[in-house]
Amino acid sequence: MWPDRRILDLFKTEFPIVQAPMAGVMDADLVIAAAQGGALGALPCAMLSAEKTREQIDIIRQRVSAPVNMNFFCHTPVNADPRREAGWKQRLAAYYNELGINPAAPVNLPNRAPFGAAMCELVEELKPEVVSFHFGLPEPALLKRIKAAGCIVIASATIVREATWLEQHGADAIIAQGAEAGGHRGTFLTENIAQQPGTFALVPQMVDAVKVPVIAAGGIADGRGIAAAFALGAAGVQIGTAYLHCPESRIVPPHRAELAAARDESTVITNVMTGRPARGVVNRLMREIGPISVDAPAFPHAATALGPLKVAAEKLGKVDFTNLWAGQAVGIGHRMPAAELTRALAGDALKRLSRLAG
Repeated sequence: MWPDRRILDLFKTEFPIVQAPMAGVMDADLVIAAAQGGALGALPCAMLSAEKTREQIDIIRQRVSAPVNMNFFCHTPVNADPRREAGWKQRLAAYYNELGINPAAPVNLPNRAPFGAAMCELVEELKPEVVSFHFGLPEPALLKRIKAAGCIVIASATIVREATWLEQHGADAIIAQGAEAGGHRGTFLTENIAQQPGTFALVPQMVDAVKVPVIAAGGIADGRGIAAAFALGAAGVQIGTAYLHCPESRIVPPHRAELAAARDESTVITNVMTGRPARGVVNRLMREIGPISVDAPAFPHAATALGPLKVAAEKLGKVDFTNLWAGQAVGIGHRMPAAELTRALAGDALKRLSRLAG
C-alpha cells in the first residue's frame, strides 16, 4: 500500500515513520510508545552518559520487541574560548542579577560530545538495529565497527551535496532535513543556513541524486505531509515536533503550553541557545538578544552559561531560557498518546495515497 517500501524493508517496522530523536525532552517512554504504534523509535544519546544510555536501551528492550534507533552527534569539537565565554556571561549578566544567581558558581551541564570510541563500544555491545547521526558521520574506523555490529546507518543532510557525501561514505538511508524542521540544523558541509532548501524542494532533488532511500523531515505533522513526501519520492518520513505534544514527552508544563499556543510564524532559527543554528519557538532570550548573535560562543559552549538561568526560570514556571525546539508545523500538533498518534498519521497518509493512486 505504500508506494515505496524500501524503508519498511530496511527497518522492519510496520510504518515508514521515524520518531525523531530529540535530546533533552524525551526518554525511553516516547521511544517505546512510538514503536508500539509502528514507528521506528529513536533514543537521543548525544547528551547521555554511557551508563544512562545502556539503562534506557535496557528499558526499551524490556518493554517492546521492535527495532530501535540510537542517535548521536558527529560535530567537530571546538575548544572553549575563555575570553568569548566571559563576554557571553557578561552579555547575560542582567539575567543572572534578575534571578539572583552567582555568575561565578560552577556549572554542571549534560555532555554534548561527538560520537567516539566509548560510545562505539556501547553500540557494539547493545547492537541497535539502527544508528543515526547528526552533523555528518563518525570517522571511517568507527563507522566500519558499527556496520560490523550489524547496524543500519542513517544520517541527516540539509543540501544535496551533503546527501551524496553521506551515500559515498556509507549511509544506508538519508534524512532530508528541510529548513522547516525543528532543532539543530544537521549541516556539516555548509554553514550558510540562509541557503538551506525547504523540505519539499529538497526531497525530490535528493531523491534524484542518491540511490539509497530518502526520509523526509521538516514541516511534516499529519497525513497530508506524509502523503506529499511520498509523492515527491521519499521512502519514509521523520517526525519530531508532533511527538512533543504527546504525554510521553518530557517537556515541562510551561514548555507544553508554549507549544500548544504556537502557530506557523512562532519559530525562528537561532544560535543563542547552544551556539549552533537551530529552529525553535521564540523565547525571551531569543527575543531580547537574538535570534542570531555574534556574541554566542561556538557549539555547545553557548549553552554553558544558560544552564543556571534555565533551571532558575523553570522553577518559577517560565521558559525564558529553555530550548523550545519545534518545526514550522508546530501548530498542527494534537495531544494524544504517541502510539495512537503514529497509527493515526499512518492511517490518514495511506487513505490519501490510495486516493492519489486511484
